[in-house]
Amino acid sequence: MLSHKGTQTLETERLLLHKFKLSDAECMFKNWATDSEVCKFLSWKPQKDLIETKQIVESWVNAYSFDYYNWAIELKSTSEIIGQISLMSLDEKNLSCTTGYNLGRLFWGKGYMMEALNIVIDYLFKEVGINRIEARHNTLNIASGRVMQKSGMRFEGILRQAKINKYGEFYDLAVYSILRSDFKEVIV
Repeated sequence: MLSHKGTQTLETERLLLHKFKLSDAECMFKNWATDSEVCKFLSWKPQKDLIETKQIVESWVNAYSFDYYNWAIELKSTSEIIGQISLMSLDEKNLSCTTGYNLGRLFWGKGYMMEALNIVIDYLFKEVGINRIEARHNTLNIASGRVMQKSGMRFEGILRQAKINKYGEFYDLAVYSILRSDFKEVIV
């Protein structure tokens, strides 16, 4: 049985992960919601105006509850929101979940996403009682797979033509996971 605690504030050396606030919409809009490269593999197209971003952030803020997990990733040195990490699905019966994330392009290649994913993995295993955490990425998004690998996740295989993207094209998904029994290998 899971011990839900919801989206609690998590801290690493360089990052603060916390619930989104309405005021975070401006950073989201500036840092990743409008960037076609960041949105390339996301389910939604780049946002055209701040109003759209504010509506999305408001829906997240209103969704917070004991079993909803969606973190804003804040860079401690600047207090700027640079990305997001959340649970895309949660399977109570099997103590498992699927996580997803995105990060502003200016912050790529600096280890921030691995740092965020590691602290979320730690939290989900130690505090919530998850047994299996899964992550998936479009096979063309190799960098996302590297984040998963560096966070201790193991490659499980390819789901061929598993999804249709926002342009109506099929794409393959690479599947990674980490089990609670693998957790000792993760460095947070």
